[in-house]
Amino acid sequence: MKVTSLEIYKVCKVKPRWIFLKISTDEGISGWSELISGTKTETVVASVYEVGEYLVGKDPRQIEDIWPTMYRSFFRGGPINMTILSGIEMALWDIKGKYYNMPVYEFLGGRARYKIMVYSWIGGDRPADIVEATLDRKNRGFRAVKVNATEELHYIDSYKKIEAVIERVAAIRDAVGYEMEVGIDFHGRVHKAMAKILGKELEKYRPMFIEEPILPENNEALKEIASHTSIPIATGERLYTRWGFKDVLKSGIVDIIQPDVALTGGILEAKKISTMAEAFDVDVAPHAPYGPIALAATLQLDVCTPNVFIQEQSLGIHYNQDFDLLDFVKNKEIFAYKDGFVEIPMGPGLGIEIDEELVKKVGMEGLRWTNPKWRNYDGTVAEW
Repeated sequence: MKVTSLEIYKVCKVKPRWIFLKISTDEGISGWSELISGTKTETVVASVYEVGEYLVGKDPRQIEDIWPTMYRSFFRGGPINMTILSGIEMALWDIKGKYYNMPVYEFLGGRARYKIMVYSWIGGDRPADIVEATLDRKNRGFRAVKVNATEELHYIDSYKKIEAVIERVAAIRDAVGYEMEVGIDFHGRVHKAMAKILGKELEKYRPMFIEEPILPENNEALKEIASHTSIPIATGERLYTRWGFKDVLKSGIVDIIQPDVALTGGILEAKKISTMAEAFDVDVAPHAPYGPIALAATLQLDVCTPNVFIQEQSLGIHYNQDFDLLDFVKNKEIFAYKDGFVEIPMGPGLGIEIDEELVKKVGMEGLRWTNPKWRNYDGTVAEW
């Protein structure tokens, strides 16, 4: 079996911010994957074709040979290179699974569980209406939610904003008590001084975790933040490859890592990272706020990885304005959540059936997504 081509219609730029890739073979088997636009959609799409030229004529089943060959250029890494490599790897696994009529997780050790706990986003970029949203998710069976902690925060900012965060989390606890877990995403918006304060103040509400309490380029500050709180610290959505996670794990500070299958190097690389984490007694909560193919690929990781404890998913997330998670999926039952869990996918490959005609149609519209540009009260650039 050989890869035949990567034709232009096979990369579809889909709203709200999804890039779909389809790789075909000479045996009529195709694999689907998803890449992250990351505000540079056209750059990612053009690079897929440039990098993908290497694949033509190759056996798509030889993933452990293709991956390092494509990764080990002189200049390597970075989010654009890594989402391309992740997307290609994801599609190759889909092909391999379909060829052997097996789910991907069967190649990676088989099932470690019978169902996967998922959580739901609430509140939006500037968190609002969170009590109503929390009660809605509870009524729909979810056992956990995640909310952005705050809007923009300056290096040193007002305690009024700190109080607003505390009031929001307290309101969730007043509404549902401890019947639901609550993840609090700092989103890298908070600088060290304010992160220490928030970590300490939020402790009494017993969150499931605080996520990205500091930007990943400032991860050395995690040690000081951790000294002010007992809340589990999560990070890793912007890190890629096992080498990117190595120092985070060696530090012994982080409790939960959040590799993104569509960025960190693909399914097998995320599995290797998760296995490294297990040796450090660190949990895994994979990052997956994007589209259906990325989530389907991530579920393959979850099934065979015992230290995964919960999974992010994007159904109803605030980014999904024009389309939602299920709109491009034919077998919608693979994302049927019941009592806060999703069942193990049983289909071959990634286990997902894509509505290709709809993808092509919507892909013709193009995509120009960029993250919001925020500023602090004094006009300085803030983190989004």
